[in-house]
Amino acid sequence: MPGTIVDMHVHTVRGASDSSLTPDQLIGEARRIGLGGVNITEHDRVWDARQIEELRDGSGLFVSRGMEVSTDMGHMIVIGLDTYVPGIRQATELRRVVVEAGGFMIVAHPFRHFFDPIHFRRDGRGPFEMNPVEAAERMPVFQIVDELEVANGGCTQRENQFALQVAGILGRRGIGASDCHSVQGVGCYTTVFEEAVRDQAHMLELLHDGRFQAHEGLNVGEFRPYVEKPLRAR
Repeated sequence: MPGTIVDMHVHTVRGASDSSLTPDQLIGEARRIGLGGVNITEHDRVWDARQIEELRDGSGLFVSRGMEVSTDMGHMIVIGLDTYVPGIRQATELRRVVVEAGGFMIVAHPFRHFFDPIHFRRDGRGPFEMNPVEAAERMPVFQIVDELEVANGGCTQRENQFALQVAGILGRRGIGASDCHSVQGVGCYTTVFEEAVRDQAHMLELLHDGRFQAHEGLNVGEFRPYVEKPLRAR
């Protein structure tokens, strides 16, 4: 039996202008589908500790306060910071702050839109042509994060599978998360911890020890590990 099943990347109306998900809706859906916990990751802000405690006590679920930080190397999910710190839009500075706090840093949806021919053209760049080995070796972001989000509900299967391959090359386990902004999609991808998570400090311990695995399908009753799979030809 698994330990705690956690959706590691969720947004609510309390901290994301593009979210329609209320905290009560999040908890209600989490309980309905069998989640054991949620990691709330608003954009560039952290929930107050008292708000987290109230939600945890009222729901009976494990509730963690994380943050999705916008940086010069993309979006980062961080756990272990109590507040937003000036300067952390620079990914290297964010890394320094996270390490100092004993936290954990995950690059979110690392290949979102990378296979869209228009994405790079907007910046005057050529199309993305790296294979997974080249991406693992050449992209600086992977040298400063602890983990990669390899299963994200807002990404295509191709984007997620590429991230999973890169994670394998780097020797990382990969994080699963919905990145939900509404009730729809909560728990579509999750991270299963090997032990029942007692609190955020315990979750950080399990993360640092690599005692977790990305899963998919909890919300549709097809719960299974997220693994490499053949992609349909386009």
